[in-house]
This record gives sequence, structure tokens and C-alpha cells, in this order.
Amino acid sequence: MVWHRETEVPQSDLIVLPGGFSYGDYLRSGAMAAHSPIMKDVIKKANNGTPVLGICNGFQVLTEAGLLPGVLMRNASLKFICRDVTLKVERNDTLFTKNYKAGQVITIPIAHHDGNYYADDEMLARLEGEGQVAFRYCAADGSVSDESNPNGSRNNIAGIYNENGRVLGLMPHPERCDDPQLGGTDGKPLFESIITALSS
Repeated sequence: MVWHRETEVPQSDLIVLPGGFSYGDYLRSGAMAAHSPIMKDVIKKANNGTPVLGICNGFQVLTEAGLLPGVLMRNASLKFICRDVTLKVERNDTLFTKNYKAGQVITIPIAHHDGNYYADDEMLARLEGEGQVAFRYCAADGSVSDESNPNGSRNNIAGIYNENGRVLGLMPHPERCDDPQLGGTDGKPLFESIITALSS
């Protein structure tokens, strides 16, 4: 565990920015946290190849810090959403998704007020064209539509990678469904994928 006021992340195989509120999210979610002293070293290590995983507010921090493109805005409903959603795994050739199948539909909980992913048309085309979309909100049969989009994210985007695939930000909470006692295990393969990739 590293406190946000510290200035250096110890030598690590993986850096995780967890969910939760940061500075009360009084400005934009993640905007103030992105300027915490520790983030300079997180950015440095990410740029040097250390894998980084940002979940929910961690995703917001990664966009505000410039490690991922786009921005997270208020949900289209302007309401906090806390429920299970279905996601499509877009690809399984990254260190975060090796234990999934490409196109697999999984169920993961969300809990956010500012999860509406936005990127302009040019950036959106680049993300799609370069395979940087990691997860997409979908229906149980894998179809993607406005009805399966819980927060208004463009192209139903629930998570994205940076250009080299070593930084992942996602709004859903895989850590909340990695054990049957939590109601599901669809988040577990993400963590198993990371362990497999970093152990090889």
C-alpha cells in the first residue's frame, strides 16, 4: 500500500489504482488525485513499462493523469448506478485478458456516478482501430446497443488500454466478483491473467 502523498512506488510488478472516491470528487472525478505527489512516479513507471490497472475511480485518475485518453463524465441518467452489468471481452491477447475468450460475455458489478466514457470522434476511431477497447457494455447475448449501456459511454466502452496494452482502465469492479461468496467469479480471470503473464 502506497499513500498518495508519497513520492515513489517501490519496485513492483504491477501498480493498481483502486476504486473509491478521491478528494470527495469535488472537482471532476480523479482530477485532484491525478496531481497527488505519487502520480509522478506512477506515470514514470507506466511509461517505462510497468503494468498499471485502474478500476473505477482509478480509471478516472488514469485519464486525468494522461495515461489513458478520454474522460469520464457524469452518467447520462445523472444518477449513481450500482448493479451487475454484462460486458463483452473485446480481445484476449493482453496481459489482463489471457484467461478470457475474445467475445466472451461476463457479468461484473458497477458502482459509479461518473462512468460515462467520452472521447471525440477522432480519438474514438483510433481506439477502435488500434484495438484499445478492452471491455464493452452489452446484453446477455453479446449484442451491443443503447439499451445495454448503463451510463451513456460512447460506443458502450467500459474499459480501455493505452497504446501498448500495459495500462488498463475500467469502470466495472472485477475485484467484487472473484469469489462465489461475492455472487460470482467473472472478475477472477482478470487477476489470474495478470498473475500468469507476470509469472512467465
